[in-house]
Amino acid sequence: MRFEPVGRLSLGLGEGPVWDERRNLVFLCDIPTGRLLAIQLGDSQVDEWVLGTNVCSLGLCESGRLVVSLAREIILFDPETGERETLAHLDGELETNRLNDGKVGPDGAFWVGTTDQRPERQPICSLYRIGADGKFAVKKSGLLISNGLAWSPDGASMYHSDSGGQWIERHDFDAATGEIGEGVRIATPGEADGRPDGGATDADGFYWSAGVSAGCLNRYSPEGVVAGKYPLPVPTPTMPCFCGPDLKTLLVTSHRYLSQERLEAYPLSGAVLVASSPVAGVPVARMKGF
Repeated sequence: MRFEPVGRLSLGLGEGPVWDERRNLVFLCDIPTGRLLAIQLGDSQVDEWVLGTNVCSLGLCESGRLVVSLAREIILFDPETGERETLAHLDGELETNRLNDGKVGPDGAFWVGTTDQRPERQPICSLYRIGADGKFAVKKSGLLISNGLAWSPDGASMYHSDSGGQWIERHDFDAATGEIGEGVRIATPGEADGRPDGGATDADGFYWSAGVSAGCLNRYSPEGVVAGKYPLPVPTPTMPCFCGPDLKTLLVTSHRYLSQERLEAYPLSGAVLVASSPVAGVPVARMKGF
């Protein structure tokens, strides 16, 4: 695959891209600047909203609104009007923790985890499920940096990673109830392999992981076998997303948290990249009740 930048976009920490097939737009966020952006494939930025705090991840709602995780708050946001409504607040975690990777699951709920932002991280973070009742239900704990959420094409498996623990797990998933089985650790990629960041799944049931430490995308089988490794023109990719009417455009965000020397060596760092994918992606779900 040959990846090219989308326009002149350059983000500090680009994350959370989601394809909205109704609007033919990709929504994504720049975490440190608190920006939510809409971009058009083959073009550039279409719109931008500054939400006043870290914007960490997002998903689509049945109504067309977006569910957005801020640093410690979940909101419902209407990109047509700019109106926002608070759905839930994160309680019971250290104030230095913030929300991180999040996606809507096949159960119609928003799944989102937390990250320890202190220099010396501890396994004190969790993965939560937030349904229409707006309550944080703990699904996993003892995490460093919750990341990599994605679901299999049939919705029967959930993938989840810990960027700090450097592992990827697969869980049985019940789309009717939102219950998950015990995690099966399918991969433990090291720094040179590509420490796992954001993830996505394809129509053949394989899991794509952004190797944020190795400038690549890793394509794993459900059993954790590396079926493909795709280099990128940036050293720190953060999340892949399948886009376009046929879901065969692969979009990847990245970040610029690098030394000046490395930024000069990799001027596309922070760019949003796109390429034609050899396989289609799995359509994303929408949050029920909103």
